Amino acid sequence: MTLAEKIEQQFTKRPNSYVPAHTLERLLGLPQKPDSERLGLNWTMHWGQGILMGAVRGLMAANGLRGPVGSFLFMNLRLLADQTQENMTGVGALPWTWPKDEQALDLLHKGVYAFTTGLVADALLEGPDQTPVEREGWTVGEKA
Repeated sequence: MTLAEKIEQQFTKRPNSYVPAHTLERLLGLPQKPDSERLGLNWTMHWGQGILMGAVRGLMAANGLRGPVGSFLFMNLRLLADQTQENMTGVGALPWTWPKDEQALDLLHKGVYAFTTGLVADALLEGPDQTPVEREGWTVGEKA
């Protein structure tokens, strides 16, 4: 996602967003800093949330939610996680109030993240797409 954003920014000249840093600052109750001093906080939130959500996609794949359908569902979950945190802290604005081009870019970048994460998560598991995985005598996704 970061690589896709950097490529897009070369064309659109859009500046870096410090919304992740502002959000983490509020979640942790940290004092506000200028954006020029928020790079570490920005990376922590951006990459930390990406890693945590990636684990969720792995759990989805392990339970049979794989392939494009699993990735599409995950993209929506990723958008929901961002918007919930940003709006509950007062940092973000509701997406339908954003300019259309910003909405499209956010969907594009979250889609790149979701489908790439899905490809990796699906590839790391045994078994074909959309099929529960056999492990130690029980089937993941099987009702107990």
